[in-house]
Amino acid sequence: MRVPFTKMHGLGNDFIVVRADGLETPTGALIRRLADRRSGIGFDQLLWLDAPRSEGADVHYRVFNADGGEAEQCGNGARCIAKLLSNSGEFGDRPLVLEHAAGTLEARIQADGSVALAMGVPDFRPEHVPFVTDTEQASYSVEVGNEFVELRVVSIGNPHAVIEVDDLSVAPVAELGAALESHAQFPNRANIGFMQVVDSGRIRLRVFERGAGETRACGTGACAATVIGHRMGKLTDDVTVEMSGGNLTVRWQGNDTPVWLIGEAVTVFEGAVDI
Repeated sequence: MRVPFTKMHGLGNDFIVVRADGLETPTGALIRRLADRRSGIGFDQLLWLDAPRSEGADVHYRVFNADGGEAEQCGNGARCIAKLLSNSGEFGDRPLVLEHAAGTLEARIQADGSVALAMGVPDFRPEHVPFVTDTEQASYSVEVGNEFVELRVVSIGNPHAVIEVDDLSVAPVAELGAALESHAQFPNRANIGFMQVVDSGRIRLRVFERGAGETRACGTGACAATVIGHRMGKLTDDVTVEMSGGNLTVRWQGNDTPVWLIGEAVTVFEGAVDI
């Protein structure tokens, strides 16, 4: 069967978007084959769009990592979905409601073409990340090999750990990220962010994404790092997050308010693939 797709990216975090229209869910083996950058299409995540399952939603989407595993959420991917739907002309200029495994989020196309997403209220309760620990704390000391690493955890609809570093350029992202991603204290694995605070309104960030490795940008990772830094008292409500793929803006007023993620969403090309 020949299936159309759209190749998109948000700051270099790249996707193929498929409007499934009732197609059978792809297998892990198929996803891995398509994700291969030499013999397939190549992508960090596959975004699988289908009819909404709840009243008021415009689309239901699922996120599959390049290794074939399913993720709960993806901020860069959600922006791409919103831009794709907006460009289709089906929904006019109104805000869009995107439905995913953990609920819904609102998307607004900005005057400059960027996309703003209301990502929901961050959840710091370890059992909701999930993160295995006896008591909830501001930070946790996790044993990796013969050393202990201090990190903080939060759910942005998907699991994140954030480690503050002094110099991002020498942070052991590949080695420590891989060790922590599948650590026993993260039963569903986790995205591991390495954050350097530049000043109260700017951070630098690298993220080792669950199932994809280090990517050029991570939207939910940007949200996670910002809300963690805000809780630490180091960041203001509006923060520029610098990543190798470019910058995102994250806005969070603390407490039980939703976190907003603002950034680009770019269409690269359209094609079709045999499934």
